[in-house]
Amino acid sequence: MKFKILIVVGNYYKEFSKSLLFCAKEKLKNELKVKHKSKIMKFEVDDIEVPGSFEVPIIIARNIKKYDGFIALGCIIKGETQHFEFISQSITNAIMQLSIDHKKPIGNGIITCLNKEQAKDRSASKGQEAAQAVISVLSK
Repeated sequence: MKFKILIVVGNYYKEFSKSLLFCAKEKLKNELKVKHKSKIMKFEVDDIEVPGSFEVPIIIARNIKKYDGFIALGCIIKGETQHFEFISQSITNAIMQLSIDHKKPIGNGIITCLNKEQAKDRSASKGQEAAQAVISVLSK
């Protein structure tokens, strides 16, 4: 089975978004044999960069009919204001609503961190986890 996947990357923190994107693409790169009903899955992958994580859901919404699944990637680091909480919650709600409304998997790999050290650590694996979530749902 072949699936079209769109990865949307908020690249405000380029050093972390590059790592997230690399990990997600590596997970999707090769054919994957899914044990559930012995399906062989192949992925056609596109990616779009946007200025920040807040723009990720709108790009997914614009492309929702063109793809079978999506991976949302980005990094939000807490500052001194409540902006972090508002942005993080808005993005999470938008991604969930799109997924439910359109019945398509959206792997949420937008990391929310307290500092750059946490972001570095989390960006090493979160892209892969978001890709795995999409693969898992598509295999059902």
